[in-house]
Amino acid sequence: MKLEESQTFQKEIKIIDVQTGEVNTGTKGTILRSSAIGSCVVVAAYDLKAQIGGLAHIMLPGKAPENTNYQKTRYANDAIEDLINKINLNGAEDNNIEVCLIGGANVLNRENDSIARDNINSVFEILKKRKLLIREKSLSGMERRSALLNIETGCLNYTIGDGAEMILWNFVD
Repeated sequence: MKLEESQTFQKEIKIIDVQTGEVNTGTKGTILRSSAIGSCVVVAAYDLKAQIGGLAHIMLPGKAPENTNYQKTRYANDAIEDLINKINLNGAEDNNIEVCLIGGANVLNRENDSIARDNINSVFEILKKRKLLIREKSLSGMERRSALLNIETGCLNYTIGDGAEMILWNFVD
């Protein structure tokens, strides 16, 4: 047997880190991951038919002020709009898009801290207006989270604190 015949080639996977205030998308062969999700909310969107997905790591509720000179996608409304626009540009359709939510924790353990709750409420309101189906969520609590979306398999994994990685939702099943 020739060496070439016995070699196994692994498919190259592209891993994209989605930082706070960022939106990123991908297709087959892409894994999107976001870590250090505290009071932020990560929206994972996926179109099963087109096999396109994305993550928006939302830092603040509402919409960015008009004269904002920094990333508008730090804000829920702007981030979700950007996320949906980007996956639609790659062939997704609004009526096929499903979402999952991760984050919104009071990681500083402050009694009167409302930023996590405000982020969660803002995201829910925007998704409801856009008529996007929320499949699953891991929200609130006191510990940070991480999210990992494998576009090819449609599997969304997450962690809470230093815990083991778990499956939150599989968009393909």
